[in-house]
Amino acid sequence: MVSVLLADDEALVRVGLRMILETSGDLEVVGEAEDGRTAIEAARRLRPDVVLMDIRMPRMDGVAATAELRAGDHPPAVIVLTTFTADDHVFQALEAGASGFLLKDTPPLDLIRAVRLAASGGSVLSPAVTRQVIAHFTAFAAGDRARRREALSRLDPLTARERQVLVEIGQGRSNAEIAARLHMSEATVKSHITRLFEKLSATNRVQLAMAAFRAGLVG
Repeated sequence: MVSVLLADDEALVRVGLRMILETSGDLEVVGEAEDGRTAIEAARRLRPDVVLMDIRMPRMDGVAATAELRAGDHPPAVIVLTTFTADDHVFQALEAGASGFLLKDTPPLDLIRAVRLAASGGSVLSPAVTRQVIAHFTAFAAGDRARRREALSRLDPLTARERQVLVEIGQGRSNAEIAARLHMSEATVKSHITRLFEKLSATNRVQLAMAAFRAGLVG
């Protein structure tokens, strides 16, 4: 069973999410929280696999709560919930380590699949949305040469092959697609990605993609 914590200040939203998730048979809602601070306390106590985190909540918003959770030991995957695709708070949460985001009107089956994917270490963003979100988030730095040089310098430890894999991730491609395009096995792709996480101090594929965008490797 995949354990899930629901964090949203609207009780009706939490009820709806619980009803959807518990129809899956393999997802269990182990707790609820009405604000970011309570979500952190509940997550530390309950150790859920996944937290569904509303962006806008009292006491502590979803961005700050995500950052604090992801900075801890053995952090849960976090999926942020929002009503707007182009939400600056969403971009901040992704940078803080969220595995992705879902709109609050996401169809039930898509919600269930997203939670399963996040629990297995995947990113909850389609390739098209990945490019849209990350490009929007990093556009402010596009003309800043100092920022671009700094972003490029972060990639100095990477091998040529790791850099190629990073570009593919920045383009929103799956492991299978990367393997086919670079003529390597999926196991080898996973090994390269593991090293990218270590070398770039990233916690998920979204952060890797952001690194590629900021360095100008993907545009």
